[in-house]
Amino acid sequence: MNTPRAVPGSEVPHAVLRDAGVGVLTTDTSGRITYANPWAERLLDRPAHRMTGRDVHDLLHRRADGSPLPRSQCPLLAPLVGAGDTATGNEDHFLRADGSAMPIHWATTPLRVGGRTVGLVVTFSDYSAQREAEERAAAHTAGLEALTGRLHLMEGASEVLMSSDDTPGRIRRLLRLLVPELGEWAAVDLYPEEDGSLERVAVRSRAHPRRASRLEGPLPPGTCPPAGKGRRDEPVRIDADELRAAPDGPLAAAYLPLFDRLGGRTAVCVPLRARRRPYGLLTVARTARDPAPSDEEVRLLTDLGRRLALVLDNVRLYDEQRDVAETMQRQLLTPLPQVDHLRMAARYLPAQSALEVGGDWYDAFLLKNGVMALVIGDVVGHDLEAASHMAEVRNMLRALAWDRQEPPSLIVHGVDDAVTNTSDAPMATLVFARIEGPLGGPWQLHWSNAGHPPPLLIAPDGGTRYLTGGHGPLIGMNAALHLGLRWPDARHDLPPGSTLLLYTDGLVESRGRPIDLGMATLRHHASMLARHTVDDFCDALLDRIAPSGDDTALLAVRVPEAGMGAPGDHRPPPPPQSPYSPAAPHRAAPGSAQEHPRVQDPAHGDR
Repeated sequence: MNTPRAVPGSEVPHAVLRDAGVGVLTTDTSGRITYANPWAERLLDRPAHRMTGRDVHDLLHRRADGSPLPRSQCPLLAPLVGAGDTATGNEDHFLRADGSAMPIHWATTPLRVGGRTVGLVVTFSDYSAQREAEERAAAHTAGLEALTGRLHLMEGASEVLMSSDDTPGRIRRLLRLLVPELGEWAAVDLYPEEDGSLERVAVRSRAHPRRASRLEGPLPPGTCPPAGKGRRDEPVRIDADELRAAPDGPLAAAYLPLFDRLGGRTAVCVPLRARRRPYGLLTVARTARDPAPSDEEVRLLTDLGRRLALVLDNVRLYDEQRDVAETMQRQLLTPLPQVDHLRMAARYLPAQSALEVGGDWYDAFLLKNGVMALVIGDVVGHDLEAASHMAEVRNMLRALAWDRQEPPSLIVHGVDDAVTNTSDAPMATLVFARIEGPLGGPWQLHWSNAGHPPPLLIAPDGGTRYLTGGHGPLIGMNAALHLGLRWPDARHDLPPGSTLLLYTDGLVESRGRPIDLGMATLRHHASMLARHTVDDFCDALLDRIAPSGDDTALLAVRVPEAGMGAPGDHRPPPPPQSPYSPAAPHRAAPGSAQEHPRVQDPAHGDR
């Protein structure tokens, strides 16, 4: 059996130094190199005999750019001057023979013989790979942090733009996210609907908030939005010095006041454009001490501008849809018939949101036999289609009721059958009622209710009663055929001087008010207004309840006092009149909140 050859003790140190895997240098007490191992020769690309006798600092120690480092700043020699037993570092560089500076990880310790310091031992290794790995890791970490920041910004912006705030409120909240996250100040300019000139609707500044608010308002006539690379839908970089050099330029009047009052050196202007329609500009500026926006940040701003433009475009589309729906709905709300012995008033209050223009309607007409018919209804839905379906249901009911003597429940059944089988209208609620009785009274209400809030009867002394009888399923469910459900009839006397109120759920229900509380509130206010004229009754009721959210329709009928309804008072209806068609309400700026005017029956004018 072969046995390993023993290494002589004198060869061990040399073997260790030769195969250590790190560069090893020794110096004397003055710092001159006395020994260099093979690894040191390989790392520095220098033979040992060319390093021996040379000062280790002067020969090798350099800055990262290869320039000399003052000896007083050399940490490697610290143990020679008594500044500790050892020293380490990884921020230094050694000069290779080819002139390149090699990053090193090093350690130095005094070289002692017999308890006496005779020099220095320097060990070092190439730190390039580790340095590059650290730099890549740092860059990766910085990239992740930047991406996380952008994602958080986009998340916040999406939350703001999708909020229920009006458009100016959403724009101001968006600027609070951008400043100071992406710039020193930011501004949004929009095109008003009236003309093509720009208006600065919001400005936010980190350092000068009061100055910023005073810079809002219409821009000088003829202000031309900047165009990028020949296109008006690309971002543009604006330089304040270039604007000052050309004060008569097309952008100077719009942007120099912002730079002069709020500071900043450069800005990025992003067009707000959606579906080929320009809406305005988003501008974010930075000061001279901040780096110019990176391409990634410009893309981020461009995306935010695109999202804001889509919000503005949706507001415009909703407003247009609302205008059409309101106009059609108002035209379908017929004038009330002129009947001397009954006093009637009607009101219609549009929804506050373009998304909630619905199918509420009221109707009153004389039947062929001279009986007064009353209708209040609400088609399911909150859009233009709901208003269209409302017209279908209204006309079906009128046609079925005009010359028929059947009880109201059969008329309602006929409407349900017609809606289910001849129309694509969705479900609807309604009350169909007739005021029956001899001329001069007494009168009685005969009605059937298809899933609608019950009528409210108010006595002259303020007593109130909900007429909950006659309640059946909604229209459009074909409940009679599939579920065996029916619409019952109900009757109730109408005392002299009493007021009958028909209304839609917008009067008693909203997101912040349950229907039971709303009905209690309605009963209370109606009781307090019992002695008002029927017109004042409707107006005061809407003022006190202040319905919000859904659209609201109401129809009030005042029964004459005893002895006032003499024979002959019930005159035939007047000649046919054109449906009342008021002008569409004034439109406010996109997203702004504005109370809508009430529609009143044309016999009493528009309030």
